[in-house]
Amino acid sequence: MMKRLVEDWVYGGVLAGLTLCVVAIGLAGQLETAELAVFLLIPIYMLHQYEEHAEDRFRLFVNKMLGGGAPLLTRFDVFVINVPGVWGIYSLVFTLAAKVDAGIGLIAAYTTLINALVHIAQAIRMRSYNPGLITAIVLFLPTSIWSILTLSGSGTGFHVLGLAGGLLIHGLIVAHVVRRQRLIQ
Repeated sequence: MMKRLVEDWVYGGVLAGLTLCVVAIGLAGQLETAELAVFLLIPIYMLHQYEEHAEDRFRLFVNKMLGGGAPLLTRFDVFVINVPGVWGIYSLVFTLAAKVDAGIGLIAAYTTLINALVHIAQAIRMRSYNPGLITAIVLFLPTSIWSILTLSGSGTGFHVLGLAGGLLIHGLIVAHVVRRQRLIQ
């Protein structure tokens, strides 16, 4: 059972993402705009993950481009990064944004924006497509910027927290890949 979840999580994720987009329509009248902006980052990310990870595209891309075919990322790594990592963290951030302070939602907003910018920078640098690029541009940029603007009155501290959280999350992933590179060499 766990093997199937690790290998096929993205296919359930895209269906959950589409479902949560429809649920968001129903929640629109119940949530504050700031809360809705944070909530929408969850299904938007799930839709992005389909482009990025269906058919194991991202893992194979990273292993080929950065590892010369060596397993810098395993299927389990990708599962942990995306399911407890993205879905878990974003769900917790949404809950805290709704129950404690909406400014906490900036963690998800900045993490999403950073991810989009990484995809775009990588495409420019390599002069080619990378898995997740289209949804990073079409979904992540407008949604994360809208979320940040919606939460702009949260105060500088929450913006610093959001940016630091986003950088930390991406930094941990890079550190893992670099560590694996060193172990393999």
